[in-house]
Amino acid sequence: MLLVFFRFGVGVGQTIYEHYGGFKTISRIVMTFYEMALESDQIGDHFEDIDMPRLIDHQTKFVSSLIGGPTSFSDDRIEAVHRNLNITHADFDEMAALFGEALALHGMEDRHVKIALGAIESKRAIIVTRDAA
Repeated sequence: MLLVFFRFGVGVGQTIYEHYGGFKTISRIVMTFYEMALESDQIGDHFEDIDMPRLIDHQTKFVSSLIGGPTSFSDDRIEAVHRNLNITHADFDEMAALFGEALALHGMEDRHVKIALGAIESKRAIIVTRDAA
């Protein structure tokens, strides 16, 4: 069970999500990530004509679920949402790098950043939908 993994290294009985303040903090991290992502030459175009407040809310719930928060998403749902977005491995790599930066900017310890990025990496196969051109 992933939740047990996330409980390692934080307060007794506490998930990473809880340790860093829950939804409010994760929402700030996600907003910082999207500020960087929108400026990215690699992935910025993926967010044209997107309802950003809605995306930020969904992404906050998704990230929260990966680090011990209350929401959960099935792999089938994640795959369906990303199916037609033409996300490449290079896009995913850029997303992960920027997300790692956002986590660190908000004071997440390196070991917790690695756990969070590992959880995101575990979803690569269902998010990446095409090889580089």
